[in-house]
Amino acid sequence: MKLLVTGATGFLGSTLVPLLVEAGHEVRALVRSAISLPGVEAVRGDVRDKESCARALQGCEGLYHLAGLVSRDPADARKMYDLHVEGTRNLLAAAEKAGVRRVVLASSSGTIGVSPTRRVATEEDDYPIETVGRWPYYLSKIYEEKVALEAARRGLPVVALNPSLLLGPGDSRMSSTQDVFRFLMGRIPVMPRGGISFVDVRDAAQAFVAALDRGNVGERHLLGAANWEFSEFFERLGRIAHRPPPLLRLPSPLKIAAAHFLERLARERGREPDLPQSDVEMGECWFFIDSSKAEGLLGFRPRDPLETLADTVRYVRENFTAARLA
Repeated sequence: MKLLVTGATGFLGSTLVPLLVEAGHEVRALVRSAISLPGVEAVRGDVRDKESCARALQGCEGLYHLAGLVSRDPADARKMYDLHVEGTRNLLAAAEKAGVRRVVLASSSGTIGVSPTRRVATEEDDYPIETVGRWPYYLSKIYEEKVALEAARRGLPVVALNPSLLLGPGDSRMSSTQDVFRFLMGRIPVMPRGGISFVDVRDAAQAFVAALDRGNVGERHLLGAANWEFSEFFERLGRIAHRPPPLLRLPSPLKIAAAHFLERLARERGREPDLPQSDVEMGECWFFIDSSKAEGLLGFRPRDPLETLADTVRYVRENFTAARLA
C-alpha cells in the first residue's frame, strides 16, 4: 500500500517508518525541510498548508498522521493549536477528497487518561477538560482528536491510537524522554504525588503497523505498558541509573507554589527553569490507563518495562548527559 506519513522524523515516526518499509509498503513522508530517509520518498510541505496536504496525498491509499509538537510551555499554545487542530483539519479534508482507505492518528493517552485522583482510564472515559485545561499540549490534542473522530463519523476511516509517555531509544529531540534526562541531571528534587503510564516506542510502533488493517474505525485505542506511582517509577529508574530517587516529599500545594515562584524567578533572570511549573502540576496527577482493547484488537504486547527504562537511560546518557557533564 502507498502511505503518507507525517511526523516521520519524530520519535515515533523514526521508529515506525522502517517497519512500514520492511512490511513492503511504499512510504512517502511529508517533511518541512530537505531530508533524506532510507527507502522513503520525502516531499516538502506542511500540514498547516492545504495545498501541501493535497499534493502529498496524491496517489496514497493510507495515511499515518504523527506530526505534532510536544511542549509544556504555555507560550507554545498557539503553535500547538495551529499544528494539532488546524493542521489535522487540513490533512483530513485532503484525505477525504483523495479517497484514502485508512487513516491512523497518533493521539495521546493524555486526552482521556489524566486524573487528580488515583484511577485507571479506559477508552470510554470523557475528556478531562477541567484537569488538563491549563496545559496547552493536552488541550490541543483533545481538539485534534475531536476533529479526527468527527471526520470518522462523516465516513473517513480514522483509527486513533493513544500511546502513553513514549520511552526507549531514539528520542533525538528529547521530546518524550526529558524527564529521564532531568532525573539523571539531578533536576527533580521533590517526589511527585501522582502516577505515570509509559510505553516503549518500539512496541507502540508495532501497534501502529497493525492499526493499518485492524482496530475500530472512529474509536480510540490506549497503549501503555506500565502504570506506576511516581515513587515506584523513580525508585526503579534510580536502581538502573545508580542514582537516588527524589528524597524530599512535600504537600501538593506547597510544591506547586514553590514551582510557580522558581519558574517566575528563572524567567526574570532570562533563563529556562530547571523544572517548569506545569511539570510539577502534572506530577500531582495520575496518568494510569487500561490497554486491554489494544491488546485484543491490535495484538499489542508491551515488553518488560524495566528493559525500556534501561534502554532509555543508556540512550539519554550516551547522547545528552555525557555532553552536559563533560
